[in-house]
Amino acid sequence: MISKKLSSIVIPAIGVALLTCGMARANLVTNGSFEMTTSGNGQLGYNTNAIGWTSTGYTFIFAPGTADTTGAIGSIGPAYLWGPGDGSPNGLTISPDGGNFVAADGGYNPGPISQTVTGLTTGNPYTIGFWWAGAQAKPITGATTEQWQVSFGSSTQFTPVVNNVSEGFTGWMYQTMTFAADNTSDVLSFLAVGTPTGEPPFALLDGVSVNVPEPSSVLLSAGVGVLWIAVSKLRQWMRMARPA
Repeated sequence: MISKKLSSIVIPAIGVALLTCGMARANLVTNGSFEMTTSGNGQLGYNTNAIGWTSTGYTFIFAPGTADTTGAIGSIGPAYLWGPGDGSPNGLTISPDGGNFVAADGGYNPGPISQTVTGLTTGNPYTIGFWWAGAQAKPITGATTEQWQVSFGSSTQFTPVVNNVSEGFTGWMYQTMTFAADNTSDVLSFLAVGTPTGEPPFALLDGVSVNVPEPSSVLLSAGVGVLWIAVSKLRQWMRMARPA
């Protein structure tokens, strides 16, 4: 009987606590993995779009396995990245997030890829996470550098600058940044920065998320509070159930 009573009190309490803490992980970004497009591979804003995002630069969507094989058509012709499929054993691959990824030229006609994130609380911190890498466009050769400039509302941060060898690929890296919300909705933007100017240093992007930072002390405290109330009630019930 005591075992059943314990289960009926503590198990629901644990569920409420876990649900409360889990609420902090809701991703506020639309299409952060870039899987939803209007017409597959291509240049954003020219012959395809990523749902939820806008872009004004020389920025592409590549489906898995296409960047160094079939490529994508852009405003000045087809675009390819150096990789095993077109002659460079540099290890180019899709991100750990999987599926499509963005490739933005930081040295030719750079422009941000952006979206407005809503549902924010003014002044609260938010963690932006994403996968990124440095790559290069075929057939140009030569060493380059790649970097992302990330803006959220009125604040801007930068990833480290990565040095990339000729026909190279840097490998994927995971980056997190914390920003305070200016308003209940803020513009999130990524601008590729690369050198040398006029060469095709491409910055890759995938798996973008905007979350309340974890662990959240407020939510964890709420979860612990729920469990404490449950244990207190159980102790009270056990005292009342003891024979006189």
